[in-house]
Amino acid sequence: MQSTRNIIGDMAILLNEQITQAWRDTYPPEAQKTLRGFSSQEVADLLGVTAGRLRQLELAGETPSVARLTRGRRQYTLSDVNVIRELLSKKGGKSAKRYYHRRRDGEKMQVIAIANFKGGCAKTTTSLHCAQYLALQGLRVLAIDLDPQASLTESFGIRAAMDVDEMQSLYGVICYDTDRPSLKSVIRKSYFSGLDFVPAHAELNYFEHETPQAIGDPTLLGGEHFIRRIASALETVSDDYDVVILDAPPQLSYMTLNAIFAATGLIIPAQPAMLDVASMSQFLSMLDEMLTVLEESGADCGHDFVKVLITRHNPNDTPQATIAAMLRGLFSNTVLASPVLETTAIANAGLDNKSIYELERGAVGRDTYLRAIDSVNAVNGEIFQLIKNSWGRS
Repeated sequence: MQSTRNIIGDMAILLNEQITQAWRDTYPPEAQKTLRGFSSQEVADLLGVTAGRLRQLELAGETPSVARLTRGRRQYTLSDVNVIRELLSKKGGKSAKRYYHRRRDGEKMQVIAIANFKGGCAKTTTSLHCAQYLALQGLRVLAIDLDPQASLTESFGIRAAMDVDEMQSLYGVICYDTDRPSLKSVIRKSYFSGLDFVPAHAELNYFEHETPQAIGDPTLLGGEHFIRRIASALETVSDDYDVVILDAPPQLSYMTLNAIFAATGLIIPAQPAMLDVASMSQFLSMLDEMLTVLEESGADCGHDFVKVLITRHNPNDTPQATIAAMLRGLFSNTVLASPVLETTAIANAGLDNKSIYELERGAVGRDTYLRAIDSVNAVNGEIFQLIKNSWGRS
């Protein structure tokens, strides 16, 4: 009789080989993930101007040269969009500031942790969409994958097992070794202009094993304290970014606590199903207990905002609608007004390792696409407004 260990080992080898082959078929060694181009109307919508205004700028020779498709249609890169955004902001006038959203003097870098117990609540999808939306608004964004499963990393076209070496994840930056890399040294540029990221690696698990011993170490004080390690690392790049998105692992671990402590805002994604809500209840109760202990030890944790985000919502499903209404009744304004709708557009994009912002408009039906993009934009627009509120802007 074959041992269970051998069966599991064989299964792991076969599945890993299949996944590796599928990944190589999608992203051969010489390939790089790229972002699709944007039409004139999409660029106008992103900038908040009319297509005619965009055309005037081009005729005046003020916009960068862009690719031309059939019938003279223009295709812009996100870098082109950001150049035009900066141009509009420099033209002066009362509306100049509405084109350029980056931090101004006196505004602190916003750090948003996306966290919950439950796997499958769209935590990583939420992190990716939020990071990309903010980059589309012209912000300088850093996304950090804190989950050893590395789903966010793979969304950037990087397979952790093949493309990320030891000490190249955030673990190397916040571990308890005296000789460790800086955060700047592990940050990677992405194919999405204005969006950088720190990949994940299985070594992130080591932080959970090493921290219990570090908690009792009297020499680890101040910024070296176990709960302040991510916050201290982020301080070293605070001049380089407007917003940081932390994709926490699906558990209340030392890593998740570090992320929540470092954050200025907390988003808790939850699917409107009873099992998911029960899991979130446990998450909130345990988090409350842990934050109480931290506050009693002098490590106060305050956020500019804490919001629940309803994800994968089908408003035509009666049980889901009932639970969504229950959450809104219990938490009131703590729940974001817009849910992320359950849609095949997001699911189909995920099959191609893309986000809804990367999906070509013709890849799914027009109505399906618009329903999905409007839903995601509404959620991220709320989060963007929360960030601006934290900066004291109207």
